[in-house]
Amino acid sequence: MPSLKEIKGRIASVNSTRKITSAMKMVASSKLHHAQVAIQNMLPYETLLEHILKSFLAAEAEAQTIFDQERPVKRVALVVFSSNSSLCGGFNANVIKMMMNAVNELTPELGAENVEVYPIGRKVAEKAEKLGYNVKCSLADLIDHPNVKQCIDLAMELGKRFAKGELDRVELIYHHFKSAGSQILTHKTFLPIDIETELERDHERDLTTNVVTKKAQDYLKRNRRQRERKEDETKPLNDNFIVEPDMDTVLSQLIPKLAHLMLYTALLDSVASEHAARMVAMQTATDNADELLRQLNLQYNKSRQQAITSELLDIVGGSVNN
Repeated sequence: MPSLKEIKGRIASVNSTRKITSAMKMVASSKLHHAQVAIQNMLPYETLLEHILKSFLAAEAEAQTIFDQERPVKRVALVVFSSNSSLCGGFNANVIKMMMNAVNELTPELGAENVEVYPIGRKVAEKAEKLGYNVKCSLADLIDHPNVKQCIDLAMELGKRFAKGELDRVELIYHHFKSAGSQILTHKTFLPIDIETELERDHERDLTTNVVTKKAQDYLKRNRRQRERKEDETKPLNDNFIVEPDMDTVLSQLIPKLAHLMLYTALLDSVASEHAARMVAMQTATDNADELLRQLNLQYNKSRQQAITSELLDIVGGSVNN
């Protein structure tokens, strides 16, 4: 049985660790709030671009560009989003596992040299290099400082390679942020763009709370009817567009903008999901520390009471003998 000194030392150690996890939870909560604000600032642009594209597609169903045409797949690029640091639960492990599964599925058919990986995040970059994958430029700084210009540059580079035939498909692997308690691991095609599928995807996000509870996770479901009612009451945009010079030319300008938005949205979703996952992990660690402290204090009090009782018995026994 451990001595009182050992138990006391362990209590002090757990207390110190609890202070760290509690502080990290508060930092992650603050960063999550900033990430949610960034997503919220992006949503008006996304909504308007989506509305325009849907209107054009409804008016001209046959309009096509090079970015939405299927072709035989000979070379694939994977853009994988992870974090730069750890202590965020299974966030990085899940992304890396999905990346490995995707590469393992593509390699037998295409060959290892024809599967490229664009890692965005230090953790996935280190793992991809360790596994010997065909790693292209690493953009770890994007995770700490999300930048729309760098996302546009990357999207343009991938788009140019796709247009030249150097790439036949580009896929994204990232966490879609739904709420502080729900992040969905997503694997979808970036190029060629399936416009109708992309415009009909799930946009639901809870950007109002950082509290990780069952009520917070059910927030969207409970408030969906109220939001739909407000959307119905909103005056619709004027869809009477005058298109010049022609629909194909306009779409050839709008679809790359949709690609830029898809990449930037994936980055913001991944960053918000990382902070949410870290906040949950640190909250769980703090709760575990509280439980461990309770058990250690109980053990300390029992040992202390046992030592006092033993000393009293020795004193009483000695006085009787005398």
